[in-house]
Amino acid sequence: MRRLGIAALQLELESGDNLDVIAAEIASVRRRFPWVDMVVLAELASYGASIDRAETLPGPTEQRYQEIARQHSIWLLPGSLYERAGDRIYNTAPVIDPSGKVVARHRKIYPFLPYERGVACGDAHTVFDVPDVGRFGVSICYDMWFPETTRTLAWMGAEVVIHPSLTNTIDRDVELAIARASAATNQCYFIDLNCSGRLAFGRSSAFGPGGETLHIAGAGREIIALELDLDLVTNVRERGWQGLTQPLKSFRDTPVKFPPYAPDAHRGGALAKLGTLERPAGRMTKE
Repeated sequence: MRRLGIAALQLELESGDNLDVIAAEIASVRRRFPWVDMVVLAELASYGASIDRAETLPGPTEQRYQEIARQHSIWLLPGSLYERAGDRIYNTAPVIDPSGKVVARHRKIYPFLPYERGVACGDAHTVFDVPDVGRFGVSICYDMWFPETTRTLAWMGAEVVIHPSLTNTIDRDVELAIARASAATNQCYFIDLNCSGRLAFGRSSAFGPGGETLHIAGAGREIIALELDLDLVTNVRERGWQGLTQPLKSFRDTPVKFPPYAPDAHRGGALAKLGTLERPAGRMTKE
């Protein structure tokens, strides 16, 4: 049996240093739910969305999380940090194993442009293995708006996608639909974790490999503790959810070639006519 206890921490956090609050919350989870093997946090949970807090990796914040993971013997995905690498800044999510080792770092592929300005695009998809359990994928917030990102993780073998977010805009309801569709179309668990309080609107969600709803949080603080059964993913991918759709097999077996993915396809077609990616200006003009 391939099972893993996971706790997604939807915390009420501030723009500032949240490390002590987070450390206390993780300690509380371990006391209350000793069966939890993995703890995940929201995007930019440590300090909020300020690139002024960017630091090189490895760095002091990541090292603090390594100590926490080692102390509690857990897998820890502490949301993301702004990473300074040369003259670039990335939105980066570390993955830390129970010994305190950083086993992966995912750089957000699609920063929330044109609003997340000054942040570079990552260029790699990220998976990691939990021994005797299975393969996990990582994506960050706006990444999931591009279905190719989750499909690539599934192609790489991910059975669970951990997806830290930081959303404080009215499209949160749309993101719940995307998260659920991502789980169903890729036949995987999809854990979409948002912050709450002053930073974001909450409503974190967890969906199973048939797109079934495991939990949708409210707007406030919630500790979402779940047991994931990765053998269920195997069964759903082999037989379909409730014996129904098998989209990964159909995707694998189709002879269809998709024109948007041909070399230089972005230079033509309707997308080439959309204009520059920039923040919309006001419609009202002065006479």
